[in-house]
Amino acid sequence: MTDRLTIRRPDDWHVHLRDGAMLAHVAPYTARQFARAIVMPNLSPPVTTVAEGRAYRERIVAAIPAALDFTPLIVAYLTDGTDAEEMARGHAEGVFTAAKLYPAHATTGSAHGVTDVANIMGVLERMADIGMPLLIHGEVTDHDVDIFDREALFIDRTLAPLVARLPELKIVFEHITTAEAAQFVADAPANVAATITPQHLHINRNAMLVGGIRPHAYCLPVAKREHHRLAVRAAATSGSPKFFLGTDSAPHAVHTKEAPCGCAGIFNAPFALESYIAAFDEDGALDRFEGFASEHGPRFYGLPLNQGTITLERGATVVPDRIGDVVPFHAGETLGWRIV
Repeated sequence: MTDRLTIRRPDDWHVHLRDGAMLAHVAPYTARQFARAIVMPNLSPPVTTVAEGRAYRERIVAAIPAALDFTPLIVAYLTDGTDAEEMARGHAEGVFTAAKLYPAHATTGSAHGVTDVANIMGVLERMADIGMPLLIHGEVTDHDVDIFDREALFIDRTLAPLVARLPELKIVFEHITTAEAAQFVADAPANVAATITPQHLHINRNAMLVGGIRPHAYCLPVAKREHHRLAVRAAATSGSPKFFLGTDSAPHAVHTKEAPCGCAGIFNAPFALESYIAAFDEDGALDRFEGFASEHGPRFYGLPLNQGTITLERGATVVPDRIGDVVPFHAGETLGWRIV
């Protein structure tokens, strides 16, 4: 049995660092574990221009202790009115690593999102031409569609036609939660990949609904039935280069989670690697953990692999009930791995 594992320093290919006081509170937890992170742009107002992206990157860097070697990778927020040349300029100048498609009203901070992919087809064509990746929150938002079916329906309605129409466009199907998504990505061409969160490896929808409403297990897309969790977990631990680490860590203060209309999001950044490696260990896949955490993502994005390393070993990691005014994933639990 492996009791100690040293891997190339990993990256987080999907994280919410927020802004202001919350940014200062949570960003160091991501920087402690990861060398780089793709930072989501759904602020208020969202990051839609090159100037806004550059300014947000400066605020993130200012929030990270100088002793931590960390690079934030900024993402542009797509709207119905996004200008293709603004995206191309941001990408060329090294400000925008990618652009994010939020279907309007799909999740936190998506009120300005895209109402119809047809409205941004010119932007997506330009992105395909210059090799700028598209990151997708893949859910339909029709009120008559059950929330547990929204990801699978998005594949049929939007994602599959988009992949067929723009075969050169790099697409990351983010935080997948269903067997349908795992299968679609596995079968898709090499330009389609997916990120997987720690929570979707560990919990199904019972964690949110059994024994009372548990708001700190509520995220979007919501956790699904057990067979979906197992399919996503199998994809993560498969060794396929199409699947890589993206925490979707999304902190909210307790009073905004434990509310009549509570916010969606799980704060997993402080113990993300300990959570991920526990799942790989349980599935006998420790030999594939470095690929998932440290190699598949940068290779898909065309970025160099990190040179540093990080070591984890078997040992108790006690997750606190709160970190400041935020409840972390695994709160009150003891994980079986720790960072050395």
